[in-house]
Amino acid sequence: MASLNGKHVLLTGGSRGVGPVIAKALAERGAHIALAAHSEEGLRSVINSLSKYKVQTLAVPVDLAQATHQNKLISTVLEKFGTIDILVNNAGLETEGAYTGLPWAAIRETIEVNLVAPMALTHLVLSHMLNQKSGPIVNIASTGAKSGAPYAATYCGTKAGLAEWTRGLRLELAGTGVHFSTIFPGYVTDVGMFARFNMTPPWMVGSCTPSQVAEAVIRAIERERLEVIVNSRPARLVFMLSELSSSLGDWMMRKLGAVDFQRRKVGL
Repeated sequence: MASLNGKHVLLTGGSRGVGPVIAKALAERGAHIALAAHSEEGLRSVINSLSKYKVQTLAVPVDLAQATHQNKLISTVLEKFGTIDILVNNAGLETEGAYTGLPWAAIRETIEVNLVAPMALTHLVLSHMLNQKSGPIVNIASTGAKSGAPYAATYCGTKAGLAEWTRGLRLELAGTGVHFSTIFPGYVTDVGMFARFNMTPPWMVGSCTPSQVAEAVIRAIERERLEVIVNSRPARLVFMLSELSSSLGDWMMRKLGAVDFQRRKVGL
C-alpha cells in the first residue's frame, strides 16, 4: 500500500465542492498540498482550515480555462515544492440546462476546464513523474460519464472524454511507475446545487457524500485502484445493461426518474 505521508500533492478545484474535503483527507495522512482554484478567497479559507495539520500548503489562484494559467500552476508548484508526487484533477464546471439555451462561451469553458485542463496539466507533469518513476494521477469524472444525463450533456460528455482518455493513458504507460485512477461519483449531496436547493435525487438513482468521494480518492492512491464508482445504489449493472442496449439504457434513465429529476433540477 502506497503511503501519502510526506508526499506533495497538486489538487485542482480546491476551494469548493468536494475539493476542501479531499484536501482535508490528504492532510490527515500527512500529505503536503498545493491547492488550485479560481477563487483566491476560497483557497485561503481552505488553507486556514488545514493549519492544524503539520503539512505544507500552497494556494495558487488560476483560471484553468487559460493555457498560460495551466503552465503557471505547474511551474509555481514545482518552484515552491520542488516536486509534484501526486496530481488530483478535481476541478470541474457543472454546466447544466437545455443545450440550445446555453451560450456557446459557457459550453466551451466547460470543455476547457473539465477536459482540456486535466489533459494539459498531466502533459506538463508527466515527464517529471516518468523521471522519478512514480506518480499517481487521479481524475475525478462522474457517473454521468457512464450514462449521459439530459440537460447535462456537455458536462457528461467532458467527463466521459476524461474517463476514456485516462483509460488510454493507463494502458499506454503501464509499467512506468505512473498510475492512473478514475473516480466516478454519483450525485454528490451536501455541496453545490443540492445544498443550495435542497434537492434529493431519486432513490433508485442514488447519491454519495463529499466524504465518500474523498475516501475514494485516498483509496485510489494508496491501493492503486483503477476505477472507483462512488454511489449509494449498485450502479455498475445499470451501466453494463446500458452498454449492451442503448434503448434499454434510455428506458432505465426514464424509469429510474433520472430524466425527470434532471429536468426539475434545471427548472424546466
